Order: sequence, then structure tokens, then C-alpha cells
Amino acid sequence: MTTEASSGCPLHSAVEPKLDFGGTTPYEDYVHASTLHELQRPVTDEPLEMSFLVVTQVMELYFGLLVFDLRHARDRLRADDVREGVAALRRCTGHLKALRAAWLPIARMTPREFNAFRDALGEGSGFQSAAYRHVEFLLGEKSASMLVPHRSVPAQHAELSQALGEPGVYDAALALLARRGHSVPDEVLERDLTQTYNPHPAVEEVWAKIYATGAGEAVRLGEALTDVAEEFTGWRHDHLMATRRAMGTKPGTGGSAGVAWLEKRARRDVFPELWTARSHV
Repeated sequence: MTTEASSGCPLHSAVEPKLDFGGTTPYEDYVHASTLHELQRPVTDEPLEMSFLVVTQVMELYFGLLVFDLRHARDRLRADDVREGVAALRRCTGHLKALRAAWLPIARMTPREFNAFRDALGEGSGFQSAAYRHVEFLLGEKSASMLVPHRSVPAQHAELSQALGEPGVYDAALALLARRGHSVPDEVLERDLTQTYNPHPAVEEVWAKIYATGAGEAVRLGEALTDVAEEFTGWRHDHLMATRRAMGTKPGTGGSAGVAWLEKRARRDVFPELWTARSHV
């Protein structure tokens, strides 16, 4: 009797992995792992500084990934491709969940542990992250003053300046709803895109009517946006709690009010009418 193994089935044959590629491995060529591992340069001997540095760099990579997929979601919604826009928003929800999990290695630092390397940060602060600022702009939280820290890095400043005046994800979603016959007011559709999005009662009514039907792609869009908003707010809260635990109410390394600043930001909802409309369904 002939077995699958003896017949040469590739699923059962004992093939050894290729070990010699005559140079770098294809994995290295694609991932650039050695470059990534050369980017951690602690300046103290405190072991937790390495955790802090790696986690911060991982978050930066996820911020960049969020920018990529939030822009894709926005552009697909502008092209009336709700299915792909929702799929991109679902990916963003996963990215934000991973971002929240990234806090775990450093979220339980005591004040003494954080103070052991805090001075090494100088005036460095996550507040200065260009990629995070781009995420906020795409979520509708905009302010021209937030461009100031990036003036000395022309490429970052140019990218953020462009993002400041472009529609965010929510702008694209509301414009799509208007094209589908929903009563989104012109003053919302034609708002100054360089300003933070502020809630409007007519938009709240649009979402309340959509949710009252309980079905359709508009509801799926609303839920995908809500998932992103919930996880983003959760990330902000995780940041707040990690900061409170490590440094109490002391000023932040970048000169901000520290916990007071984070508390203020954590209270803000992105895509606000998606939350308030639920009270009217």
C-alpha cells in the first residue's frame, strides 16, 4: 500500500529548512530586524529604561500604522467604498487594542523606578510625537498650535500642516451619509477643517435615526467608528493611569501639566454624536 509520505506529498515529506542564503536572510532583508534592534540606546544603567524605550518605540510604529489605515479608511469612504472603509476601521481597532496592551510592561512602574531614569528624558515627551499628532488630526482633534513643536523638522511639519487642512475620518463619514440622503447640515460639511470637530445636534439626530433602523451599512459604519473611538479613549485613559502611578501630579517631562493635561484629553470623545445619539434611540 502506498502512503502519502511515500508518494512524495509535500505536506508530509521531511524537508529541512534552507539555512544558507549566501548573505543576509530574506527575513532580514524584508523586516530590517538588525536595524530595529540597533535603535535602543539607553543612557542609564536602569533596566526599566530599556522597557520604557522599547515600548515607546513600539507605540511609535503603531501610531504610524494607524495613520496609514485611518487615511485609507477616510479615502475609501470619500470614494463611497463603505465596505473597504469599514474594514480599515476594523484594523484600526485592532491596532489600538495592541497599543493599549503595549502599556503592560511599564504601567506598574513605581515613582522610584521611573525617577531612576526620568532625568535622562530631558524635555522629551510623547506629547511631541508627530505620528501621534497625525492620528489625532485624522480623528478630528485639530489645532494649528500643535504644529509648533515640529517646525525644526521640515518633513514632519509639512505632513502635519497638510493633515491639518484635510478632512478627517469623521468628516469623510458624514459627507458619505449626506451623499446617501441623510440630513447632515451644510455648516458641518463645509466647516473649517483646521479646527477641532465640535458636536452638532443635527448630526446627533442623523445618527439617532440611523440606529433606530437597526440595520444597514450606515449602522455598520457607525459601529466601526465607535469601536475606534472607544479604544482610542481607552488608550488615553491607560496613559493617564500609567502616568498617575509613576509620577503622581508632578509636571510632565515636556513641560505640560502632566496628569491634569491627560485628564483633560481623556474626557474628550472623538466622533461625539455617535455617543450622545444612543440616548435618543
